[in-house]
Amino acid sequence: MIAIGSDHGGYVLKQEIIKYLESKNIEYKDVGCYSEESCDYAQFGKSVAKLVADGTCEKGIVICGTGIGISIAANKVKGIRAALCHDCFSAQATREHNDANILAMGARVIGPGLALKIVETFLGTEFSNEERHIRRIAQIEDN
Repeated sequence: MIAIGSDHGGYVLKQEIIKYLESKNIEYKDVGCYSEESCDYAQFGKSVAKLVADGTCEKGIVICGTGIGISIAANKVKGIRAALCHDCFSAQATREHNDANILAMGARVIGPGLALKIVETFLGTEFSNEERHIRRIAQIEDN
């Protein structure tokens, strides 16, 4: 299952991604927001992150205007590796090398067509499981 959340700036793109997930029969949990009414991104980034961190959801997608604030909020949750991606190469590389478990995007940075390709790439790419990447992730998670 995929956890998905956005603030008002990412709401319209989130709805497009939900349509994509539904078309691919991918289960998701939408944690909000539920309109374009102004709201704060941190609560939605953290809500998605908590669902991924506790194992309720396998991966997450978070969206705000730039993707920056919501990714910072998600990364505050232990065990989360949220990656801000605005191209398919970054989405593939962060899954292969960093085992990123949350994709962050900025709705004011990219359009829906590219965003859906990035989602497809992120969800379809497996972690490489190479020793060097495992070692580096352990260093990231070492508090």
